[in-house]
Amino acid sequence: MKLLALLSLLILMLQEAGTASLSKEEREEDQPYGEGDSYAVLHLGDYVLSLDNYDEIIDPSNYDELTDYGDQIPQVKGTGLASLTRTRFTQSTEVARTLPSNPMMARPPTLGLLAAPTNHGLPTCLICVCLGSSVYCDDTDLENIPPLPQTTAYLYARFNRISHIRAGDFKGLTKLKRIDLSGNSISSIDDKALLLLPALRDLILPENKLTALPALPTSIEVLDVRMNRLQSSGIQPEAFRALEKLQFLYLADNLLDTIPRSLPLSLRSLHLQNNMIETMQSDVFCDAKEHRHTRRQLEDVRLDGNPINLSLFPSAYFCLPRLPTGRFV
Repeated sequence: MKLLALLSLLILMLQEAGTASLSKEEREEDQPYGEGDSYAVLHLGDYVLSLDNYDEIIDPSNYDELTDYGDQIPQVKGTGLASLTRTRFTQSTEVARTLPSNPMMARPPTLGLLAAPTNHGLPTCLICVCLGSSVYCDDTDLENIPPLPQTTAYLYARFNRISHIRAGDFKGLTKLKRIDLSGNSISSIDDKALLLLPALRDLILPENKLTALPALPTSIEVLDVRMNRLQSSGIQPEAFRALEKLQFLYLADNLLDTIPRSLPLSLRSLHLQNNMIETMQSDVFCDAKEHRHTRRQLEDVRLDGNPINLSLFPSAYFCLPRLPTGRFV
C-alpha cells in the first residue's frame, strides 16, 4: 500500500511539471514580440519573420500591393519605404505652398450676380434675395440699379433711394420682363435705358419724381407711372402710337393738363384721375371721320378728380363701349 501511494504521488508530480512547461511554450506563442526589440520577431503563419529575412516576405519596392488607394495619390515607384515617405512629404509641401494664406481666398470664384459689386461694396445677392430668375432688392437703401445677371427676368427694387436710371443699367438683359421700382426717388430715365429690352412687358414706376416719360420698347403691356410729377409736355405726341401691345396705362395722380394722344387700339384701361385736365379733343378716343366702335377693348377710362366737365364733349365717346368715369355736371 505504501509503495502504491508513493507511485501515485510521483505520477502526479510529473504531470504538473509537464503542464507548467506546456503553458510557458503557449505563452511564448501568444506573445509575438520579444522583450528587447518589439520588431525582432514577427510570426506570419508558420513562418517566423525577423529583421534578417524581412525582404523575403515584404518587398518595399512593390508597395502598391499592400494598399490600393485608387486615385487618391499618384502611384509611387520607389526603391523603398524611405523613397515613398520623401515623395509624400514633397507633395504635401507643394500643395501647402499653393494654398492662399487668406482662408477667404480659398473659396471658388462665383459668377453672375454674386460676383457683381454694388455701391455698398458687397455682392448683390448678399443685399438682395435672388430666387431663380427673380431678384428682390426691396428696402435695401440702394442708390443705383445693382448689377444683375443676364438671366434676370423679374426685378423688384422697391422703396429704395434710386434717383436716376442710366443708359447701361439694364445692358444685355434680354430676358428682363418686369421692372418694379415703386417708391423710389427717380426723377429721370435715360432714353436708351429701356429701348434695348425686347422682352420688357411690365414697367412699374409709381411713387417717384418723374416729370417726363422715357422712350419705351414696343413690347410694353403695362405702364404704371402713378403718383409722379408727369406733365403733358413730358410726354411726346407719338409716345404711345408704336406700343401695339400696351393694355394698361396708369397715369393717375400727376400734373397732366391734357389727355395723351395717339393711344394704341390695344388699350384696355386708361387711368387719368386726379390730374389737372380741363379739356379734351373730340378725336382723342375716336376717329371723327369714321363713326364706328373702333375701341371695344377700352372699357375702363377714369377721369374723376379732374376739373373737366365730361358732358361738354359728347362726340368724344361714341366709339367707347362705356362712358368715362368722371364729372358730367
